[in-house]
Amino acid sequence: VRTVESGGGLVQPGGSLRLSCQASGHTFNYGTIGWFRQASGKEREGVSCIGLSDGAPWYLDSVKDRFTISMDSAKKMVYLQMNSLSPEDTAVYWCRPHCADYSDYEDDFGPWGQGTQVTVSA
Repeated sequence: VRTVESGGGLVQPGGSLRLSCQASGHTFNYGTIGWFRQASGKEREGVSCIGLSDGAPWYLDSVKDRFTISMDSAKKMVYLQMNSLSPEDTAVYWCRPHCADYSDYEDDFGPWGQGTQVTVSA
């Protein structure tokens, strides 16, 4: 599993960002691919994921109606459009297989990479 995330940055509350993920290796072999985030001092959480065969999306309740996940399978690209950002969205974001973190996740999919930092602040 190899992913390179980009598009993070500093944005004011209410602003928007579009995260991009270039996947390679076996990243697209696991049925779903998702966006995860981890805020400082908090557990990592799945934010959104999409079915690779049917494109069906799932969203964490707190981001519904604000975030939109999409993908370009041919290019192995995954995107996360984030609107109406709030300081609570500040975190490092990763694009990875599956929809949720779990205890053996790194055993199954390898270590988490650098991700991309999103900071929402006035």
